[in-house]
Amino acid sequence: MSTKKAKKKGTPPPVYIVSGGSGASGQQIAETALAQFPTLRLPVIIRNHVRSLKQVEIAVKEAEADGGTVVHTLVDGSLREALIRLGRKHGVVTIDLMGPLLEQVAGQTGAKPLEQPGLYRKLRKDYFDRVEAIDFTVVHDDGNRPDDIPSADVVIIGVSRCGKTPLSMYLAVHGWKVANVPILKDIPLPDEVYRTDRRKVIGLSIEYTHLMEHRRKREVLLGAGIMTDYSRPSLVFAELETARKIYRDGEFCVVDVTDKPIEIIADEIIQVVTRSRKEPQRPPLPP
Repeated sequence: MSTKKAKKKGTPPPVYIVSGGSGASGQQIAETALAQFPTLRLPVIIRNHVRSLKQVEIAVKEAEADGGTVVHTLVDGSLREALIRLGRKHGVVTIDLMGPLLEQVAGQTGAKPLEQPGLYRKLRKDYFDRVEAIDFTVVHDDGNRPDDIPSADVVIIGVSRCGKTPLSMYLAVHGWKVANVPILKDIPLPDEVYRTDRRKVIGLSIEYTHLMEHRRKREVLLGAGIMTDYSRPSLVFAELETARKIYRDGEFCVVDVTDKPIEIIADEIIQVVTRSRKEPQRPPLPP
């Protein structure tokens, strides 16, 4: 069960989400309702994976101490009844988002609910895995949050304008958690890249002329009237040489992206990573 700290003195009374699963459904409904009160900043506290009477008792006592409201999505009938009973006993308002519908369907059809927490998420695992992959990829774009790099399914490294971000998002839509990290001349890659299983690290290569074309177009879009270091031939060539050295020294797999559609590049990366998973893991390189 989550241990997120309750509200501090002087803050509005919180809303507790009590769930036998992740609590995501209750949280979304509660926050959708609270969005109608834009001037209020009510804390939303998640108490998830509630599977025992003791956990229910703790949640109710916390809400009582804070003057909070309990919104619950418990599918276990006995726990749901216990929470409602304890709420009345301790003067805590409880809002049942699950029970009335379960009871209505059971009464109309004669069917008995399974009362298995998290079942909806299990049934739609592919969908939730995809959403999780997209969220991960968005927050790990362009070298952000380097501490999490080893937990990615794929780590893409390459120079600016070789297509790291669109490629990462394309892979994420297909369920891959991707972190991408830019290669910059004279700036070392984060140590976490070298501590990552190298079977997951993919270096992108691109021909010099194509990279120059992409960078010059980028300069035009940014309103640059003259050539900058971003597209200066000698510096672009130096960046590509830096990337080649990193790939070689790090023993990273390399995928050429020159003049290829994104789906072909993504397929090549997936094939490399999938094939590598069947090979013995190589020890990480020292930073």
